[in-house]
Amino acid sequence: MDQPFTLVGTARPKPERATELRELLLSFVEPTRQEPGCLEYHFHEDRDEPDVFVFYEAWRSKEDLDAHLALPHLQDFWERRMDYLERDLEIRYLTMHSPYGTRDRRA
Repeated sequence: MDQPFTLVGTARPKPERATELRELLLSFVEPTRQEPGCLEYHFHEDRDEPDVFVFYEAWRSKEDLDAHLALPHLQDFWERRMDYLERDLEIRYLTMHSPYGTRDRRA
């Protein structure tokens, strides 16, 4: 398998919209995990900065990520994101230099 297409995204909500944004972003998790090409999709909150949300996503390919981003609910969110955010999303695309071996990584 080729290396997955991986990204980390950070969202810093407006304080008065943090709870609403948390609930909205959480509602995306399970449906996204069912999408073709989704290998991992995790939603986190920063322990040191409450209400700073971080996504970790791994997709089989850039095309799979693009298909995800083209879905109507994500297009709607993208158009309205600044209603929720103090500043725009920070997105970093990653290249893995230490892929998992054949052993169970939780062992």
